[in-house]
Amino acid sequence: MKVITGSARGRNLVSVEGLETRPTSQRTKESIFNSIQFDIEGRRVLDLFAGTGQMGIEALSRGAESAVFVDTRRDCAAAIRKNLEHTKFLDVATVETTDFRNYIKKAPPESFGLIFLDPPYETGMLKQAVSQIMRRDLLYYGGLIVCEGDRDDELPEPIGAYTKGREYVYGRTKITLFMKIQGEEHEDSGVSGQL
Repeated sequence: MKVITGSARGRNLVSVEGLETRPTSQRTKESIFNSIQFDIEGRRVLDLFAGTGQMGIEALSRGAESAVFVDTRRDCAAAIRKNLEHTKFLDVATVETTDFRNYIKKAPPESFGLIFLDPPYETGMLKQAVSQIMRRDLLYYGGLIVCEGDRDDELPEPIGAYTKGREYVYGRTKITLFMKIQGEEHEDSGVSGQL
């Protein structure tokens, strides 16, 4: 695994052994970041189910302001810290070893501009996380949720100011984007075309 571009371009990231850790493939990661390239700079990022932290680190490398990395596994948290140290992002990052539900409950509303969700497939956690994030309103206006799941995963319907954007399928993997938009923009049916 490598950082694709930005200030930490080309740096190798350590991985974590174990069946539950399924890092996003380089091809999928590159496609995700190509589709959100104008929605990163200056944003506060949440990398939930962070694993090795590669998504949040890629966002930091591309100009995100700060990032919070959340994973239940201590070995993942250790790998994330090592990767942050190697990429020189320790000072703009926080690593939390906790369950995603606990983190969502305690996070203040409108805390983030970009949220990455990549839980283990076929666990139902992706649907739970999206639903709880929208109910707790963790995005600020203009923010994105990037969901990576199985192509057959069903996700909740958007609520409030949230809208569902584009979906991309890469083999077994489906990427779904949700966005929080304001007033008149929310009425615009062309929003998904902007993602």
